[in-house]
Amino acid sequence: PRAMDGKPSGETRRCPVQEADESRPSFTVRTPNATTVKAMKDLEEGGGKRFASVEKLFEEMGITGYGMLLSEKDSIVYRNALAPELRQLTDPDRVHRVPDYSGASKVERDARIQQIIRIARDNGYNAIFAGYGFMAEDETMVAAVQDAGLTFIGPGVATVRNAGLKDEAIRTARELGISVTPGIDNATSLTLLQKYPDADALAQLIDEHELELEAAEGEQTLEQLARRVLAAAHERRLDLYSVDELCATLNSVVSGMAEQYPQHRLRLKAVGGGGGKGQRILGRGEAARTGELVREILGEVKATGEGDNRNVLVELNIETTRHQEIQVLGNGQWTLAMGGRDCSLQMHEQKLLEVSITQESLQSALAEAQAQGQRQQAQVLEQELATLRAMEREAERFGEAVGLDSVSTFECIVDGDQHYFMEMNTRIQVEHRVTELCYGLKFSNPQRPDDSFVVESLVEAMVLLAVHGDKLPRPERVPRHNDTVEVRLNATNAALQPHAGGVVEYWSDPMEGEIRDDQGISLHNPDTDVFMKYTLAGAYDSNIALLLSVGESRPDCYRHMTEVLRRTTISGRDLATNREFHYGLLNWLLGQNPQARPTTAFVLPYLAAVGELLQRAADIDLDYCYRQLGAALQARVPEPERPALANTLERKYSLLCRPLEKLLAEPHLLSGWLSAHRDSYRLVDGKIRWNRNPLELLVDSYHFLDMDFRQGPPAAEMIWDHDDRLLQAGVSFYEELKRRFKAPDWEQMQSHLAASKAPLGFGKALWRRVRGAHAGYQSGLDILALLPLVAEASGYFQLRVEQDLGIHIPERLQDRDLQQRMLRLLAPPPVASADEILAQSGGMFYPRESPEQEVYVGQGSHFAEGDPLYIIEVMKMFNKVHASYSGTIDQVLVEGDGVIVSKGQPLFKVTPDERPAEESAQEILARRRRCSDELLAQVEGGSEP
Repeated sequence: PRAMDGKPSGETRRCPVQEADESRPSFTVRTPNATTVKAMKDLEEGGGKRFASVEKLFEEMGITGYGMLLSEKDSIVYRNALAPELRQLTDPDRVHRVPDYSGASKVERDARIQQIIRIARDNGYNAIFAGYGFMAEDETMVAAVQDAGLTFIGPGVATVRNAGLKDEAIRTARELGISVTPGIDNATSLTLLQKYPDADALAQLIDEHELELEAAEGEQTLEQLARRVLAAAHERRLDLYSVDELCATLNSVVSGMAEQYPQHRLRLKAVGGGGGKGQRILGRGEAARTGELVREILGEVKATGEGDNRNVLVELNIETTRHQEIQVLGNGQWTLAMGGRDCSLQMHEQKLLEVSITQESLQSALAEAQAQGQRQQAQVLEQELATLRAMEREAERFGEAVGLDSVSTFECIVDGDQHYFMEMNTRIQVEHRVTELCYGLKFSNPQRPDDSFVVESLVEAMVLLAVHGDKLPRPERVPRHNDTVEVRLNATNAALQPHAGGVVEYWSDPMEGEIRDDQGISLHNPDTDVFMKYTLAGAYDSNIALLLSVGESRPDCYRHMTEVLRRTTISGRDLATNREFHYGLLNWLLGQNPQARPTTAFVLPYLAAVGELLQRAADIDLDYCYRQLGAALQARVPEPERPALANTLERKYSLLCRPLEKLLAEPHLLSGWLSAHRDSYRLVDGKIRWNRNPLELLVDSYHFLDMDFRQGPPAAEMIWDHDDRLLQAGVSFYEELKRRFKAPDWEQMQSHLAASKAPLGFGKALWRRVRGAHAGYQSGLDILALLPLVAEASGYFQLRVEQDLGIHIPERLQDRDLQQRMLRLLAPPPVASADEILAQSGGMFYPRESPEQEVYVGQGSHFAEGDPLYIIEVMKMFNKVHASYSGTIDQVLVEGDGVIVSKGQPLFKVTPDERPAEESAQEILARRRRCSDELLAQVEGGSEP
């Protein structure tokens, strides 16, 4: 391993993994619905770092015989490959293919598992590593691998059974006295007991189907007996109840909980779900939708085959919850917690940004808050530290109770000073690097403490535990960095909705300090150094890459990550990513308070606020505003000077309007700019007054947009050379004035320049030229005031971080109708004529909840606004599309389940109940002029409306 400074150390050594049988190679499997996990060892390229693939790690550990498993969705041709790792593993004899592991039923899934085992045996592989996906925590898969005499690199079958299923994990937590979210975890056994209400009825059922129950310890309750019966039925692939009966049970449970907790929404969660799949939230008063959502959930996690475990948990949805998780690892005897991660910033149950939580970081932030006299913030940080320590202790107790024998994640929700256990993920997670960049693992010989080695990769730790687990002593966690932040670069549009089908045609190299895990997507052809294009087909999830940054504090991490996002260029055809969203959000956090504690309910209101910015910005006629401000300025100068001023303003048009045009058109960038420059202005009598030189603000704006002048980029992507010369001349001019006046701020500088009498050191002629140059450089800069005025008009800054680090969300931003309108504004659906409905995105089209259900609409059906029309599966998620108006279906253009459609493809011909009124071009122009005039009235020196 590498020592703490990244260099080889004579005091550490690598633990060999093949002492037991040096002749047998190992085998790595790429799961069909997740990416192969990468190694911690970094490849340094272009000043930054790209993570190497897992193959590199295996080679470093002395494992030379390994292969990769691909699903049928993957092509071995780079241009069409969905597995970018193929760009690094190019030996065809080591690439193995099977149909999609998840299959259409339990029978198919079992057949795939046996096929994988045969591949391993036929090729001499002795171990299987399943990566991030559901395959890694499938009890059937793990048991089959172990029964076949192969090593499974990951939690063993006992851990998966005791901790991986959500209902079993909840029961274990309760037995350990760990607080869990209020709710029920036994819907299927309750359903069974509705049909077979006593022990005699269950005994008759057992005899009828010749079920073999697992042995029970001690006296069993009727409910425990029902669970054992269900487990035996799952083994035999028997259904003892129908989906309708399950839905009836859950509907009764939901109704009861809704009555008991009237102020809360409820969460439905499939026992075998994870990664955001298999979960739905029932709003207040929506108990009648229980059956509909349960069928959606079961379809999404593919628990619709005979004998599948269809248990669905019902939990109280704690609205202000924060999602935190503790990384744990163990060898079956000991368990070690490795700090936490805050994953609260998420949408559609999909994580967007993950931040490390370590005792070292919290202690440092606490000391800083105390030193600055921030008592309320210090109290919050003290509680955060106490909560983290409690979760770490509980995670270790839970791990020991379930016999944790690899790497897993103990997931919790945090609500103020309370926390609740949610579930255990018995697999390594995508965000595990957030932890391994904070802590290394030091294994020491119990007999010789000086004999030790340090492991910095959790994947390496998994391999060591799989091979030497019972021999490994409990390691010591070694701090590496106080803080880490991870951004998930996803293929999503501005509303964070999945956007499949794009092609990545260019990706800039990693910058200095950037840690990029791109799965191999941004590799260049080794012979030509040409970027190899990559198609984001959407067969798996929407993640393109993980971008990470480390630092000694959370603000350090955020600042460096904003710089990474500012300088990252990723472009292509029909390509949409959430880079701008992350850039805006991180600037918002830095501008408010980097220690802010957002909840899982934050992102939608934030998007609504960004949408309101766009709504206001779209009503601005920028050219009209610039001309009006110019005319007002010219009216205030003597007539002989007006031609020269008009010429100056015309020359500065592109300099001033190009960055504004981009900011007004890109609301996520505008959000970030406003947050970064909130202290640059103030409102005085309703008008904008600058706290700093607006010319400096213009320089910052070009930098913020990564439009600085430099060699290489096309002119459209940077400031034009003649504009840059003018701007730099202005910067030099004011730097010289600062030096001469020693003026620390803009107000003092303006006071000096307002004097008509030449100050000491300036002759009259020079002073006249200085003041003229100042007027010239400042001319037109009032146009910058449009940006903060948009924020003030939309109430953007009402979304703010409070002293207690919680976030104040204005009531209007929590309105579901407003949120949906703003999402449509951020990502408008394809333009359709009034008589057709188009696919809102590409993906797989389903006209109903499940195969046994009726279609939502057919020819002749009348639908009301808000009614479900169809489901699109894209990036693993089922997205139900509702009608935005009322009408009648005249013709169904796409029929069948699982039909692949493209964005904008016509799905239905319809007759709307009412024809929408369209705004004419003249009306649009008049509205934009009217809105522009209202803002101009608030610009200092602007025209009155």
